[in-house]
Amino acid sequence: CKEMNIKTVAVYSEADKEALHTKLADEAICIGPANPKQSYLNIKNIIEAANITKTDSIHPGFGFLSENAEFAKICEESNIKFIGPKSNVINLLGNKSNSKKLMQQEGVPTILGSDGSVKNLKEAVLVCEKIGYPVLLKASAGGGGKGIRQVNSFDELETNYNIVKQEAKNAFNDDEIYIEKFIQNPRHVEIQILADEHGNIVHLGERDCSLQRNHQKIIEETPSTAIDEKIRNKMGNASIKAAKAAGYTSCGTVEYLVDNDKNFYFMEMNTRIQVEHPITEVRTGIDIVKEQIKIANGERLRWKQKDIEFRGNVIECRINAENPKKNFMPSPGTIKEINLPGGNGIRVDTAIYNGYTIPSNYDSMIAKIITYGVNRNEALSKMKRALEETVIDYIKNLFKKIDSEKIELEVKKEMTKYDYVKMLQKLENEIKLINNNIDQMYIDKLNNKISEEMYERLLKKFRNKIGEKENEYMETKQQKEEAKQDDTEKIKSIVQDFLSLNKPTSEIMKVIINRIEIHQDKQVD
Repeated sequence: CKEMNIKTVAVYSEADKEALHTKLADEAICIGPANPKQSYLNIKNIIEAANITKTDSIHPGFGFLSENAEFAKICEESNIKFIGPKSNVINLLGNKSNSKKLMQQEGVPTILGSDGSVKNLKEAVLVCEKIGYPVLLKASAGGGGKGIRQVNSFDELETNYNIVKQEAKNAFNDDEIYIEKFIQNPRHVEIQILADEHGNIVHLGERDCSLQRNHQKIIEETPSTAIDEKIRNKMGNASIKAAKAAGYTSCGTVEYLVDNDKNFYFMEMNTRIQVEHPITEVRTGIDIVKEQIKIANGERLRWKQKDIEFRGNVIECRINAENPKKNFMPSPGTIKEINLPGGNGIRVDTAIYNGYTIPSNYDSMIAKIITYGVNRNEALSKMKRALEETVIDYIKNLFKKIDSEKIELEVKKEMTKYDYVKMLQKLENEIKLINNNIDQMYIDKLNNKISEEMYERLLKKFRNKIGEKENEYMETKQQKEEAKQDDTEKIKSIVQDFLSLNKPTSEIMKVIINRIEIHQDKQVD
């Protein structure tokens, strides 16, 4: 924006008051507390901030409301330009099952699966029997690796079906799910596109995002080693076709899975700037965010497809504030020493600085390191050097260490009451056992060991029991999810109160343990 002489307003939560973007913008305005629901997901507060500062456009970034059709629509109704596609397009492509239907109509290859969302478990069983196991159950409104479960057999279907529906409801307020055939050892390859408001669309090549942990990308590169020039052109043309069919404008990313035979299948379209967009910028020399702003301003694209040039190889590594000794649990804290790499062919995108406190409220990614080489080996060599030069040293513990054997014993005692992982496993086993009893009972009926009347009576009893256990399972899972959403400020306050008492207090320990993801972090910090 500074390069384009555009004045900027940064919005921030109370937890981000010292964030770098607030210092670089012309103005900064607080939109609420640390909890995202009260700040970065609070549409009313954001629109009010825009009106107060007389803002004429909003760039949503790549998180929170960036793919929220309702937010885009409210911007449109408020005469504020949403820097992204139209709200109706976000709504169409945001629903994964609907976007898949559209791609099928346009002849874009899709993964074998359900025809849109599945309405109930019975339909899910039929779909799985038709396409064969293993399958993936996926949230229709999903993204970011949330609401996805692999199911390998009929025995695993019902439990996972209910879990994914609940996860989808919790994460996206939409419990619709669809089913896809699980592709063994696929490569995750995506195509970057730019589309202006005058019908011009180009693609900027592919990015390979196959290196992931828990469905979260950690390393990306371009070009992909999984495809050749022929497949690359096919994927690029398919992506342009998909964008035209949806009436797409702005930048966007069409994501595909590529199998071992180099067949590619549409997975989803992200209607926002991607975290990994820098590698495409480096390889093409095109500033994608600038182009987003120009497109939103009604300008035409400066290139035709034949004008896009691809140079060398580019790799990106995401740097996360996580503790590998604790299963990569987020590890916030205050930075006391920082050294970022530099030199020819190295770019670092970050908002951290010496003395900055990494908050515990949001995503743990704190930097992206990007390296360019004339070939892949050079890009890898530069990345190795860049990572070796990177130093981010920080005080990891937000809370004062409590050294007391008495407290440790109390924590362990309370912890056994709130071990949600064991509770959920126990309920899963109980449900499985009841289902096994039903199966055995059916066999007994076929062998005339029990009467039809007895079978129906017992079946009703067992199904009622399964219903009770499934409800208990969902309630326990909800409690587990709520326990994860720890409010840092409240915990700080509780710990301070706790320290002032100088003795363990059972009720305080219960609150702390409930608010922290105790099944991963066994320490009391």
